Amino acid sequence: MGLGSGPVRVGIVGAGSRGRLHARNVARAGGRVVAIAEPVRERRERLADTHDVPAAARFAHWTDLAACAERLVDVVVIATQDHDHAGPAIAFAERGIHILGEKPIAPDEPAALRVAEAVRRAGVHFTISHPLPYAPSTRALVSALRAGRIGDLVSVQHLEPVGAWHFAHSYVRGSWRREDLASSLLLAKCSHDIDLLTHLVGDRPSRLASFGRLSHFRSDRQPEGAAARCLDCAIEPTCPYSAPRLYRSCLGDPDWEHQLLGAVTDVPTPEALDEALRDGPYGRCVYRCDNDVVDHQVVAFEFDSGITATHTVTAFSDQAPRQTRVFGTHGAVEANGGVLRFHDFRAHPDQAVETLSVGDGRAPHHEGDEELVRTFLQGVADGDESGNLTGIEEALTSHRIVWAAEAARRSGETVRMAWDEVPVQACR
Repeated sequence: MGLGSGPVRVGIVGAGSRGRLHARNVARAGGRVVAIAEPVRERRERLADTHDVPAAARFAHWTDLAACAERLVDVVVIATQDHDHAGPAIAFAERGIHILGEKPIAPDEPAALRVAEAVRRAGVHFTISHPLPYAPSTRALVSALRAGRIGDLVSVQHLEPVGAWHFAHSYVRGSWRREDLASSLLLAKCSHDIDLLTHLVGDRPSRLASFGRLSHFRSDRQPEGAAARCLDCAIEPTCPYSAPRLYRSCLGDPDWEHQLLGAVTDVPTPEALDEALRDGPYGRCVYRCDNDVVDHQVVAFEFDSGITATHTVTAFSDQAPRQTRVFGTHGAVEANGGVLRFHDFRAHPDQAVETLSVGDGRAPHHEGDEELVRTFLQGVADGDESGNLTGIEEALTSHRIVWAAEAARRSGETVRMAWDEVPVQACR
């Protein structure tokens, strides 16, 4: 895989957990990480050392990489914070650099449309990090639906169980806790779930409604006797959201030190962790943070065909793979992680159930992340975007649905979608 005589050259913009994950997947796919742009020195140097990036290609700011991008990289991965996606995307597109962007394109529609226009004008390849369509289990499910395995599609029920500890980490204490700092929960966490629903149905919704709120992680729900910080709290040992219990459990585990603890401290030692919990944002009581994103939400969709769908996201669960149930006229299918269970109504009175395990046993999200990167780099190397399931038009579709759902949630009204001006290729 490569352009000319070598592998596809990739620059990583943002060396947080997602940037590190994408860098690893680039290497696994046969690409080469050749540049890093990251303002936090420790993160920049650690990721650059991992991929043998030369000192001259280690940048403190993405603008420094953009200034010499044409001679250094073929592709950039934009894995900065949500509010810093649009600027880099536009700048690199204007320089002819292909883009793999973390979700969202941008927190608001005007900025997202500017990114889309820059991508179209430059003619560069663009994909959004919506990995679910690339997962083997999703491909198997879509193939079965299109083949009529359960008859005509009638409705879809989709659940995103965020997990209590994950929600507390990212959406109460962490970087996605406030809409003005990042975006809504639905956009930050679930734009790829919305993308999955349109992918399964093969259409875009004609109208929708949404309900949700911040119910639990508020100051008026703080238990009596709780302190402002976990390390000072008498009830911390029995609190389900204990920061010391969560983060200390990550010490010594390379995967969790990479995936979770890296947001809390750049030095994974007990002493550095305690210091971070004593002074940093991740040691705060979940009832005494400045968060405002909802902790549960449901969106209901109707399509012109009469198909209906629901999407539920909740903090109040164990963290688990997404769960999807699809109902048809001849049968139904349950997708839980990489396991598909097909029910055949035509076998009545016998109960005919076929269980199909797809993939390598990892969560579909993780498998999809790796396959998305591989597919995108291969498309760049071949000059062929036919394998890109999550291009700029598909990304705009999912984002527009999310923004409409947020409008419906805030107003309490059903929103009718207007798709006349949206290119037809946004439907897969």
